[in-house]
Formats: sequence, structure tokens, C-alpha cells
Amino acid sequence: MNNDRLTAWAPAMLGVLRIMSGLLFLEHGTQKFLSFPAGEYAGMGLTFSNPGAYAGVIELITGLLIAIGLFTRPAAFLASGTMAAAYFMAHAPQNFFPVNNAGDAAILYCFVFLYFVFAGPGRFSIDGSLRARRA
Repeated sequence: MNNDRLTAWAPAMLGVLRIMSGLLFLEHGTQKFLSFPAGEYAGMGLTFSNPGAYAGVIELITGLLIAIGLFTRPAAFLASGTMAAAYFMAHAPQNFFPVNNAGDAAILYCFVFLYFVFAGPGRFSIDGSLRARRA
């Protein structure tokens, strides 16, 4: 396959990346508030007794919005900032290296969501459907 044929798939793959990262981010929120899936942080958001609970609200809302592609850019901006704050508040003080402080996922989410702020939602989004309807 030449580069032009691969480039033609870029909007669709951007949409797939948005959907998958949104669903994965949403899962962090559902674990904190719906105790699904079961795990170390299941149900911990219900008491709002720590900063992770507030991050969980953002994970729930922005994860869903990003996954469905609605208000993608503002949702991604908020999610990116939340992950930057989570990294510097919770992970970086433990150890300088992300692989040692379990902050690599927070950094990756931060930059993937920041990319969506600039790239937009790609294909398969409600934002795209609304834009096409207005045109």
C-alpha cells in the first residue's frame, strides 16, 4: 500500500482512536461510580472524599462525550487538563519516571485528548453529523 492509500484512512482511524480512548476513559469513571468493572477503585467516587472522585465525574462525562463525538473539542480539552493535573498531583510526586509512578496512562490520555482538541473528532461522530446537517 502506498502512502496516499493509507492517508485516505486517516479520518476513519482518528474516529476509531477517539471512540476507543473515550470508552477506556469512561471505564475509569464507571469503576469509581458504578463499581464496574470491579477493581481496586470500585465505588471510591461515591463519597467524594478524595480528588480522584472529582476526576471520576470528569471521566464519566467527558469519556462519554468523546466516545460518541459530541462537543469533542471542549470535552477533550477538559479531559486533557484533568489528566495533566492528575499526573502532577498524584503521580509525579512519587517518582520522576512515569513508568515508576504509574503515571504513563495519565500522560498518554493527556496528549491523545490534546490531539483531539486540534484534530477534531474524525469520522463516526455526532459533531460531524451535526456539521453535515447544517451545511
